[in-house]
Amino acid sequence: MKAISTEKAPAAIGPYSQAIEANGFVFASGQLPIDPATGNFPEGGIKEQTRQSLTNAKNILEAAGTDLSHVVKTTVFLSDMGNFAAMNEVYAEFFSAPYPGRSAVAVKDLPKGALVEVECIAAKG
Repeated sequence: MKAISTEKAPAAIGPYSQAIEANGFVFASGQLPIDPATGNFPEGGIKEQTRQSLTNAKNILEAAGTDLSHVVKTTVFLSDMGNFAAMNEVYAEFFSAPYPGRSAVAVKDLPKGALVEVECIAAKG
């Protein structure tokens, strides 16, 4: 196993790695919508937060030598399923066919009061 780390995504806020590379795959930890330059959430709502979470995931995958086109599975955690359509609209800007498998679930709370968190698994291109 190899830990992946980049300054282009927020540092881990607990005892975990931004991602782990193992057996030809990159397992990226859930990405909150934290702008690594400011340490804050972007201004706005679910669309802006989804864009930041996916940008963080993209930057981690690039640090591992792969990219979003190699993602085979994502999990999207939403604080409110009412945000599903708006999240999905932004999500579609980051992925194209063949789309990765995905689960999207609503949870009671997310760290730091985030509206969304996204994790992904990518093949090492």
